[in-house]
Amino acid sequence: MTPSLLIAGHGYLGQEVARQARDRNWTVHTLSKSGERSDFGVDFSDPTATASLAQKISPSHILASASSGRGGPPAYERVFINGTNNLLEHFPEAQLTFISSTSVYRQTDGSRVDEESDFAGETATSRILRAAEKIVLTAGGTALRLSGIYGPKRSVILRKFLSGEARLEETSAGLGVRILNQIHRDDAASAILHLMREQQCGLYNVTDNEPTSQRETFQLLSEALGKPMPTTAPPNPNSKRGWTNKAIANDKLRQTGWQPRYPNFMAALPDLLAAEDSGKTDTP
Repeated sequence: MTPSLLIAGHGYLGQEVARQARDRNWTVHTLSKSGERSDFGVDFSDPTATASLAQKISPSHILASASSGRGGPPAYERVFINGTNNLLEHFPEAQLTFISSTSVYRQTDGSRVDEESDFAGETATSRILRAAEKIVLTAGGTALRLSGIYGPKRSVILRKFLSGEARLEETSAGLGVRILNQIHRDDAASAILHLMREQQCGLYNVTDNEPTSQRETFQLLSEALGKPMPTTAPPNPNSKRGWTNKAIANDKLRQTGWQPRYPNFMAALPDLLAAEDSGKTDTP
């Protein structure tokens, strides 16, 4: 039977998952709260709206990839807790994959962390993400902790380096020591579909193979592009993820047979630069 996939959250990542799934001849339904560029305009944190949608489609798989809209803990509760419960209740036969974040790991010592590591503290939002993960895992679904997503026309590191806005962080531990954990959008999408296709449930980190420090990343960009290293500055206290420093391991995911097309950020640089030069507008 051909898999059918409901993508609940049709943004930058969801659109690529939809494209790759259709390339595999999957039936794909997409939804977003606004309905813009989606098949359905549905707020799946609303149980009535979700129940109505369940009368129209019967997906075999669901990807919960909506964002919180930067609304803080109340928005996290609404989207990640209420929305997840609604999807599980109204689509009980579907296999649910939930997109979480490696921001739940709060280590600051540069240590290597995997799915069995502790969290070294919590924030209000990371606590909600972990609660949503538990709901999904208890129901037999899959929770994916994604590191920072980048890709065509969307790489904060490259954009700031090219514009001269990038800064090397001055910290008590050293200059630019913070480890950057990233995953290319296309690789994140392929990991999601790989796990669905292989019926691999559970908790996985989704990140590339070779996390590198901020300083090393900027040094490689400087050498590749012939531009000077960024100037120094203290860490940004307003960073939405807060200041952490850890190397995320993806061993568990790779043991399922998945491998990224881009094992590290620099491997993607030629394609990222080509996209920057294309003149296309940013993907929302």
